[in-house]
Amino acid sequence: MSGSFLGLPILLEPIKTRYNHKPYITMTTCVGSPRTETTPHRGSDRSHGENSLYNCMEFYRPSFTNLLSCTPSGHNQEKQNQTRRIVVKEIEEEEKKYDLWMKMKEEASIDVQQEPILSSYYFSSILSHNSLESALANHLSIKLSNSVIPVNTLFALFVGVFMEDEEIIGAIKDDLKAVKERDPACMSYVHCFLNFKGFLACQAHRAAHKLWLQGRKASALLIQNRISEVFAVDIHPGAKIGHGILLNHATGIVIGETVVIGNNVSILHNVTLGGTGKDAGDRHPKIGDGVLIGAGSNVLGNVRIGEGAKIGAGSVVLKEVPPRTTAVGSPARLVGGKANPVRLHHIPSLSMDHTSHVVEWSDYVI
Repeated sequence: MSGSFLGLPILLEPIKTRYNHKPYITMTTCVGSPRTETTPHRGSDRSHGENSLYNCMEFYRPSFTNLLSCTPSGHNQEKQNQTRRIVVKEIEEEEKKYDLWMKMKEEASIDVQQEPILSSYYFSSILSHNSLESALANHLSIKLSNSVIPVNTLFALFVGVFMEDEEIIGAIKDDLKAVKERDPACMSYVHCFLNFKGFLACQAHRAAHKLWLQGRKASALLIQNRISEVFAVDIHPGAKIGHGILLNHATGIVIGETVVIGNNVSILHNVTLGGTGKDAGDRHPKIGDGVLIGAGSNVLGNVRIGEGAKIGAGSVVLKEVPPRTTAVGSPARLVGGKANPVRLHHIPSLSMDHTSHVVEWSDYVI
């Protein structure tokens, strides 16, 4: 198959690969420089190919370690090097897109070897798909479908969102990594993908939120309802959620319409990010980056939880919590006191440390 790449004529020859996403490609690039003739050529012009010098470069994916080139005469070396760097950079960026998905397919293959009885399930959920987007859309549509909402309807909604929005796919990958890194119960990316309802609820919400922003509120609310019924997690489709989110266990989590959650936040089960009454408008909490919210906590009203703060289990937070501090109790109090709170020297959502600096606090108030 022939074509052009960065304005250069190329020859593409697909070869077989041991992966099921995209074939490795052998690409030979020929860069021509027309030669100026000082004497006429006996009665006929030479073709462009006969009057060109070529630079040949062969590479393959995914390792790209055998990138080779031969330098032609008559070319500006710096321009060639710049072109080569651009080509290599674009190939490496393309390779990165497949790293996590390839790892998941390898994990799935290992699981099937250990548990052959699950081969059909793993094939339909992971191994038969060419991308993370397709597999996730399929898995969520099966989980959330029922007798009146068919799988095909939900699949069309999910795959339409995932395929067209690279930012959502980036967030999904960050969420997978967050669960794997922070939850000691997570054995693999595939384990999280197939079995962790907090992860699945969050990704279904990402699709619902996109539909909500597009004005497709009936479809968004339908997905919200199915998430709450199937996963016991109720996230309003209007809520904004960042990257690298861990909803650990997730049962009983409630997140209101105007909630904004930053990046790399960890939230445990039975947490409510809600309002304080019947007020309309912007009425829900704003959670900064790196926040850890312990099990059974309630953060109510349009209050700010600062970056890197920690909310102890069972707390009721009604006021702002400064960055890098710990709030515990009902109503919540700052560990160390409002005037001189104990400052955290780590990001609690990443360390998942629920107990450091939780000392006698009953005399301190926010």
